Amino acid sequence: MSIKVSEQIQNEAMAIAKSRQKKGQTKEQTKLIAQGIEKGISEYKKQQKIKARERDKLRKKQANNKEKELREREKPHQNDLVTTSYRPSKQHYLPWGLLVLSWGYFAFHWLS
Repeated sequence: MSIKVSEQIQNEAMAIAKSRQKKGQTKEQTKLIAQGIEKGISEYKKQQKIKARERDKLRKKQANNKEKELREREKPHQNDLVTTSYRPSKQHYLPWGLLVLSWGYFAFHWLS
């Protein structure tokens, strides 16, 4: 299985391999070391991509959970609908009825 590596990574790997080159080391050995470094860099980048994807998934999941919580808080519950719904009260007729009755009683006594 051949791993495709960018030219930039190949150049970096070769530069690292040459900087670490020992006395008496052949060009072939340096090339093999550079290939090992390339593989290491590729594996590292792959791992970093996987970690970044996992972080993104976790972040998105947390954001979705927060949105759901906010919607649940804002959504009125069924029990709240019953208690907060408007029901016209018949109690407002009582004070007006008593007022009319008392004025009627006052007028009846005053006129008689």
